[in-house]
Amino acid sequence: MRSNPILKKLGLADNDRAVIIHADDVGMSHASLAAYADLLDGDLLSSASALVPCAWFPATAAFCRDNAAKVDMGVHVTLTSDVAGCRWSALSTRDPASGLLDDLGYLPQTPEAVRDNADPAAVHAEIQAQIEHALAAGIDVTHIDTHQFTIAERPEFFESYVQIALEHGIPPLLIRGHAVDLYDLDHGSAGDEAAGEIAEYMQMLEAQGLPVLDNLYLTPLRTPEGRVEQIGRLLDNMLPGLTLLIIHPAQDTPELRALTRDWQARVADYTAFSSDAMRTLFRKAGVQIIGWKVLRDMLRNALQQG
Repeated sequence: MRSNPILKKLGLADNDRAVIIHADDVGMSHASLAAYADLLDGDLLSSASALVPCAWFPATAAFCRDNAAKVDMGVHVTLTSDVAGCRWSALSTRDPASGLLDDLGYLPQTPEAVRDNADPAAVHAEIQAQIEHALAAGIDVTHIDTHQFTIAERPEFFESYVQIALEHGIPPLLIRGHAVDLYDLDHGSAGDEAAGEIAEYMQMLEAQGLPVLDNLYLTPLRTPEGRVEQIGRLLDNMLPGLTLLIIHPAQDTPELRALTRDWQARVADYTAFSSDAMRTLFRKAGVQIIGWKVLRDMLRNALQQG
């Protein structure tokens, strides 16, 4: 396995393990923002990304402005509206021909619907609009990533995602392999290695100065059980390199319970990453916790020198 050049830039050795502990879906609900705000004062959470089209985005932006020194917030590029209890729409268009609106005027519910129907030019405009909206709201955007990994559904979407990120001097989430749900890892059904052409493309982007992650893991939304034990097993087996660990923390509120069927898993993430047991796991594991802000600064330096 080749060493990740980011490790050296971070002052780490080739066999060290650096991990970004990341809160997804901030702004989907008040419960998600409240959980993020609380975890930010702990020792573990190191980044997050916001759903810009969602109802609680203005409050998320206000929190980021008021806490700019400690916030590491990206844009969770959103092309789907998958939560049945609270739908949201595109920022850039009201034209059904864009393929970004369903029959009710919301973003499509599935990545497959976006892949099959969305005009790549409309997707490009929507990615741009969401980033510009976050910047205009006063968020010091540290990176972009992708809700439900919809950007990966078509090469044209992915190319826009990378191009627009570079135009703004922010890193897009890039990984060498597949995203792995910890439930799948526990049950022996993790994805295969990345295809050769994907690996080659990642090497090309890396040569331009973009940070590329070695591994990405998600706590499972399908079940709330065993969070601390799952993370313990992950840390025991985590390989050297740069790893992103995605969680979906939210506080247990009537709003959250009404909003989504996976509320228990989101509460489990919040509870586990608030616990002394989780802090002890990471301390004993000897991993280096980093955020996206340091990677963004590396990218900007590389772009200036290039």
